[in-house]
Amino acid sequence: MKRFLPVLIALVLIFPISALTLDETLNTLIQAGSATGKNAEFSWDPFFQSGVFSMGGHYASFISAQGPDETGYLLLNRKDLYTVPLPYIDKGQLFFPETFTASLKNAFNRAIEEETSRFHIAAIIVDPGHGGKDSGALSPLEYSINGKPGKINEKDVALTVSKRLASVLREVYPDKLILMTRDRDVSISLTERTSLANSVSLKDNEAIIFISIHANASLNTGAQGYEVWYLPPEYRRDLLDPSKFADSSDIRSILNDMLQEEYTTESILMGKSILSAFGETFGAAVPNRGLKAKDWYVVRNSRMPAVLVELGFLSNQDDVLLMTGEKGLQKYTEALYKGIADFINAFERSGGFTAVQ
Repeated sequence: MKRFLPVLIALVLIFPISALTLDETLNTLIQAGSATGKNAEFSWDPFFQSGVFSMGGHYASFISAQGPDETGYLLLNRKDLYTVPLPYIDKGQLFFPETFTASLKNAFNRAIEEETSRFHIAAIIVDPGHGGKDSGALSPLEYSINGKPGKINEKDVALTVSKRLASVLREVYPDKLILMTRDRDVSISLTERTSLANSVSLKDNEAIIFISIHANASLNTGAQGYEVWYLPPEYRRDLLDPSKFADSSDIRSILNDMLQEEYTTESILMGKSILSAFGETFGAAVPNRGLKAKDWYVVRNSRMPAVLVELGFLSNQDDVLLMTGEKGLQKYTEALYKGIADFINAFERSGGFTAVQ
């Protein structure tokens, strides 16, 4: 067998490495990502003779070779290195060795699969407080509404801000389910709100969060500012389906306590994130009234991390001007979005904190 070895080597050297064009390589990636809805794109830097493929939020870069038989590195997401036959230019056209394309496809698939399998937030419930016959808090002060004198009520402020927030969330997170408990001026019971949230179907690696939007009021017209509420840690509730633990009630009790602690921690972190974003957005002009605990119905009956946000006081002139003016509404929307987004980023980077779900 040894005398045939040189002949085999010679044959390898005679025939060039099979290569694909850019379009063929992109088509290979697009076909691989079609099941997950991921598209593939390519950018080329002629000065540095380097290229970058992007797919599903992941990036793979390389520096082209001088010829078809040179190997080098493919860098995925600026951290993972793959040794591959490098793309090369021949007669002014860029070619991609089939082995390079296969490695590129596999690298993207692994990255997307790992990302998909990680614990992440799949749904966000935005709950505009009150509605319909339930106006909520009513401003004791009269303001001009569409050129006519009138009074501002909580249900309208909550709905306006919630709709803006949901719109931004849907644009930024097209892969997440964004639900509103009401999107118009209708009466929705507290039970219906939490039932909607609790009925969302989730996979084992998916989580959901609940944000209820309200406005405050006080007999003291000097009271001003925003605050966030979460469920007190000592409040106990059933978070797990008893029917799934019919023969192991002790285990269910332990897991339920663990989940309770998890949701409390996540609610506190989400509340702090929202307060921090409000502080960055409004600065010292609007008081931060802090993070507070109370067993509001919607936070104690939603089986997920949940907070209730009080935007400001309808009894305070400065707060009302913010809650009814375009600039103020934009700031509330930005602050809520940033607080939620910062929480989601931290949650998903950690794979769901301690995630006992």
